[in-house]
Amino acid sequence: MNNEERGSKPHLVILGSGFAAVMILKKIDLERYNVSVVSPRNHFLFTPLLPSTTVGTVEFRSIIEPIRKTRKGIDYVQAHCIAIDPGTQTIQCEGVEIDVEFTLDYDNLVIAVGTNNNTFGIPGVEEHALFLKELVDGRNLRERIISCLERADLPGITLKERAKLLHFMIVGGGPTGVEFAAELHDLVEESMERNYPEFIALVKITLYEALPTILGVFDTQLRDYTMRHFNRQGIDLQLNKRVQHVGDGFLEFGDGSREEGGLILWSTGCSPTPLVRSLNFDADRGRILTDEYLRVPSHPEIYALGDCATVITESFPQTAQLAMQEGKYLGSALNRKAKGKTVTPFRFNNFGMLAYIGESKALAEVPKAHLRLRGALTYFFWRSAYLTRLVSLKNKVLVLFDWIKTRLFGRDMSKF
Repeated sequence: MNNEERGSKPHLVILGSGFAAVMILKKIDLERYNVSVVSPRNHFLFTPLLPSTTVGTVEFRSIIEPIRKTRKGIDYVQAHCIAIDPGTQTIQCEGVEIDVEFTLDYDNLVIAVGTNNNTFGIPGVEEHALFLKELVDGRNLRERIISCLERADLPGITLKERAKLLHFMIVGGGPTGVEFAAELHDLVEESMERNYPEFIALVKITLYEALPTILGVFDTQLRDYTMRHFNRQGIDLQLNKRVQHVGDGFLEFGDGSREEGGLILWSTGCSPTPLVRSLNFDADRGRILTDEYLRVPSHPEIYALGDCATVITESFPQTAQLAMQEGKYLGSALNRKAKGKTVTPFRFNNFGMLAYIGESKALAEVPKAHLRLRGALTYFFWRSAYLTRLVSLKNKVLVLFDWIKTRLFGRDMSKF
């Protein structure tokens, strides 16, 4: 869309297609703004349920929504933003499907590009480990799990080779690592006994964490409960264990030990994207600093939110909940600004944190209400909370159907 086609309305460019971006799209008044979304991913991904897709509890299509369907009347461009020039109020973009570069001008710019996986510069991570951040990561993990199981079932495989293939190694004890371990354990308990009964006893799930505990963002009581629960499940927790090198099917640690496995998941946190690193904006630990209106102080026409940004005066968690609230706030704030109305600062309402820990048990922490919940009843709260947060009716219906289907007929772990 060129300048003539856009007319006199301000041009709002949104970089990203995650929680923050989608919430802006749902709130923004298209009578007052022309909106362009620039993102290499042409769909919104509901990442909290991504671990469930790796073992067939939920299907991939159930947790994505095409960006163009999110809000009719917007202009979507499948591209990477590789540079921002605040002086000319333009961005430089690079196509995803074809090798082409182009520029877009903006009146207001929203940076909501999220983060990348943090490898800490450890050799071999990029080459030999799998991640769990995008839809393709979920597919890769699902295929690797099935591949390990099928290879272990081949005639002629030695006991040592089979044990290696059936050792699933998870690096990082945050919510992603814990939930993947929980989903994987459910798969073993509920599906392998029926499909691979002869070697179920050889399956081993190990979670490695460099700190003395897992789920550091949760209350101590909930962390301790999860560790006891994992011990009962047979999930091996290796705490204070720092990875020094990742190889093809093995991990080497700072204490000189080495362990082998058929799958390595790396889930150790986030690092800034190349775009955010390239910006000459004030930052805190790689996150763009903004004022309480989510504006970049040196360039008030630029906003930053979600995982790639942080408010100067506050310390908010990097969660989907925060990104959703920031997106809703900014969409409404831009509407008020266009009408000449007063805009109030952003205020975060922390409704708590959730995590699935396996065997139909979950955690919930609600700081404002001083609630710390755990167990089977919390599992239903976890499911209902995520079901209501899905962005479309289609997603809600599909996820609910997937849960019912899995409960009645088991998981489909076909490889295709």
